[in-house]
Amino acid sequence: MKLDPVSLRLFVAVMEESTIAAAAAREHLAASAVSRRLADLEDALQVSLFTRSNKGTEPTSAAYALLNLARGVLNDLDGIATQMREYGTGVRGHVRVVANISAITQFLPAQLQGFMALHPQVDVRLQEQISSAIAHSVAENAADVGILNAGHYGERVTLLPYRTDELVLVVPTGHALARRRTVRLVDALPFDFVGAHPGSAINNQLAQAASVAGLPLRLRIQVTSYDAMCLMVNAGLGVGVMPRGSAALYQGQLAVRTVTLDEPWAQRQLALCVRSEESLSSVTRLLVDHLRDVSTPPSPPHQPAP
Repeated sequence: MKLDPVSLRLFVAVMEESTIAAAAAREHLAASAVSRRLADLEDALQVSLFTRSNKGTEPTSAAYALLNLARGVLNDLDGIATQMREYGTGVRGHVRVVANISAITQFLPAQLQGFMALHPQVDVRLQEQISSAIAHSVAENAADVGILNAGHYGERVTLLPYRTDELVLVVPTGHALARRRTVRLVDALPFDFVGAHPGSAINNQLAQAASVAGLPLRLRIQVTSYDAMCLMVNAGLGVGVMPRGSAALYQGQLAVRTVTLDEPWAQRQLALCVRSEESLSSVTRLLVDHLRDVSTPPSPPHQPAP
C-alpha cells in the first residue's frame, strides 16, 4: 500500500479547518478535488475517516488517530526537503521550539545565542505558547522541544528538568503592600489583580490558591505579556504575579516594586518537553543538551527600550 503525501496533507488541512470547503480554499484547490483525495485515502487505508451527512463531515476516531501520524510523516518529509535545500546555505538542520513567556524572558535569549554561535548550521525557530498548549504541540509533533511549567498535562510527552524560577508579587511603588518584604497571597487577594494569559500556569495557580484560601481572585484585566502586566500595574490597575527574573526587566523603568511571595508554590520548576528522548533528531539532541547544561548562564536583565 502506497500513501500519497499530497492526500495526507489535504487530510490534515481538512482536520485543521473543520470543513472540506475551508481546506480546499487554504490549499487553492476545488472542493471536489479534495473530497476525491479523501475518498482515495480511505480506500487505501480501508477505513472510514469521516461520516458524511447533510450537515457536513465529522471525523471518526480513526481520523484523529491518523492526524498525529500524518503530521509526523509530513514533518519528516518537510525536514528532509528543508535540510537538503539548506545545505546550499550552510544550514544542516532545524529545530522547532515552543516556550512559555517565563522561559523566553528569563533564560532563552542567552542560551539560544550561545547555541547558535556553537552551531551556526542549525536553524532554531521559536514560538511563544502557554504551558498546556506547549505540551499539546509537542505531543502532536507540531514542535520538537517545549519549555513549560512542570506539571501533568494529559499528553504523551516526556518532561526533563530545566530551570527553577520564583514567582513574586508586583505592585505599584505607592501600594499598601509595597513596603512589605514578604507577603502571603491572602494579603494580596483583597486587591484587584492584573492576570496573565487566560489558561496560563500562573493564572491557574492563583485561582487554585485563592480557592484554598476561600477568597475570590479579582482579575480586573488579563494581558498576554509581562511588559503589559507591568505597565498595567504601573498605572494602578492592580497587582500582578510573575517570575522575579522577568520582573527585573522593568524595575527602574516603571514605578513598580517586587515583593517576595511567602508561598510554597512560588518556587517553580520549569521543564523541557519532548515526545521521547529516543525520538530526538541529532540536531534536536544538541539543543536539548545545551539547554540542560546548568553552566549556561541565564539571560541578563536587559532593560526595555523607553
